[in-house]
This record gives sequence, structure tokens and C-alpha cells, in this order.
Amino acid sequence: MPQPFVFRTIELDGQTLRTAVRPGKPHLTPLLIFNGIGANLELVFPFVQALDPDLEVIAFDVPGVGGSSTPSRPYRFPGLAKLAARMLDYLDFGQVNAIGVSWGGALAQQFAHDYPERCKKLVLAATSAGAVMVPGKPKVLWRMASPRRYIQPSYGVRIAPDIYGGAFRRDAGLAMAHASKVRSGGKMGYYWQLFAGLGWTSIHWLHKIRQPTLVLAGDDDPIIPLINMRLLAWRIPNAELHVIDDGHLFLITRAEAVAPIIMKFLQEEKQRAVMHPQPAFGMRGS
Repeated sequence: MPQPFVFRTIELDGQTLRTAVRPGKPHLTPLLIFNGIGANLELVFPFVQALDPDLEVIAFDVPGVGGSSTPSRPYRFPGLAKLAARMLDYLDFGQVNAIGVSWGGALAQQFAHDYPERCKKLVLAATSAGAVMVPGKPKVLWRMASPRRYIQPSYGVRIAPDIYGGAFRRDAGLAMAHASKVRSGGKMGYYWQLFAGLGWTSIHWLHKIRQPTLVLAGDDDPIIPLINMRLLAWRIPNAELHVIDDGHLFLITRAEAVAPIIMKFLQEEKQRAVMHPQPAFGMRGS
């Protein structure tokens, strides 16, 4: 059985961060999760439960979200990546694997780029290269620009099929279950997250990401059209792309199917080629 999460609230540079760690076994590199915009850490629990119970998992609420304090000034992705590295120091973690979802995928790219020695492997789910992305439909982007779905759960349930696509179009209960786990950090925290990504792009340094990278995309994602994930997989040198038959939140709705793909990627080691000596002349064919 998986271990329960250990919750801690820590303070770094005057910023209060709510963290959760699911203990694991030392033979697996811990997995650090960068969550989507406005999303508190509880929203990824269904995905975590589908992962190998031996895998240690680190989740946290970014500033202004969930149980973390809202900063008085806006921040950018490089500053958040630095904060994540400091959080790992505080929690006594060295090298980790990182997974980033949607907005958190941009932060994961920044973390892998700025702290390559801390990030062994990278998983990017339903995300993009930022400002140069091929955008979703204007109606969807307009709804994403507001924190209303997190502050008013009934509104979030109503628009879920349009913004998340996939299974949310077919199962109304998914939206209800998702909304029940939401813990809003307020409007300002959401706007700070939007500001962090304003004008940001990784397109000019994606080729410098050397970590083995798994790119996961939904084929019915209204927020991040599939072409954006193909672009990431093309620009990152050591990347592989998997397309999931679902929408934006496939990590949650297809957790049982996606988790084994991620575990296989995290556990495989590139083996060196073994040079076998030529057999003696008289042994050939035997």
C-alpha cells in the first residue's frame, strides 16, 4: 500500500510554502510535481495513487495557490525554479525527476534548464513552449484567464467539458469530483501565475535541455492543441512523444493507463553497448 502524504508548511525568504511528500524507497529517484495554474496539490493525488508505491513523490502549492501564501509582488518562472530548488534543499532532496502539467510544464522546463544537475529526467504533460505556442480557441483561453472556476465550483463544473475536453465531455461526475478537491488561493495568486508566464518562452533554449524527456499529449485538448507537444518533442534533443486518447487532464482521467508509461520511462536506464570479442576461428557456427 502507498504511504500517506506527509504535509509540511515551510518558510523560504518570507514565502510560506505548503508541501506534501509521499515517502518511497531509495532505489527510485524521487518525483517532483509542478502542478497546473490555480491547482492545489490535492488535485494530483489520483495520479500519484496510480504510480508505483515505492516511488517517493514531492508536491507543493506554488505561491498564491492552495495553502501557500500569496506574495506581495509578481514573480517569473526563473524565480519559481530557484524557489523549487531551495525547497528541495530544505526538504533534504538532491536529484529528482520532474513532471510538469500545463502551466507547471513551463516551470518544469525552466527547472530542468536552470538546474540540470538537480533534474535527472523530465516529463512534460499537456504543456507548451510558452508565448510561441499555437493557442487554443479564444473562448477557452478567455475562460482560462479568469480564476472564477476555482472560486465558484458550480461554474467550474459547468465549463469543464469545454475547457478540459476528453473524458470531461462524457462524464459529468468527473467535473464534480474535480471541483470537490479545489482549494482556491484567491484571485491575486491566480493573476500572479498568469503574469509569470506572460511573454515567457522556452523555444530558444529547448535544444539545451539534455535530460531524457517524455512528452505526453492529449488528442482532445482544448487548451493545448496537440501540435504544441509535437513541437516540444521535436525541439528537445532526447525526447519521446506519447499521445493519449483524452483531454487536457489525462493525468487524472487516465491515471491507470498513463502511470505505467511514466514509470517505465523513469526506471529505464540507457545501457552501454557491449563489445563482444570475435569467437575463435574454429568456434564459428557452433
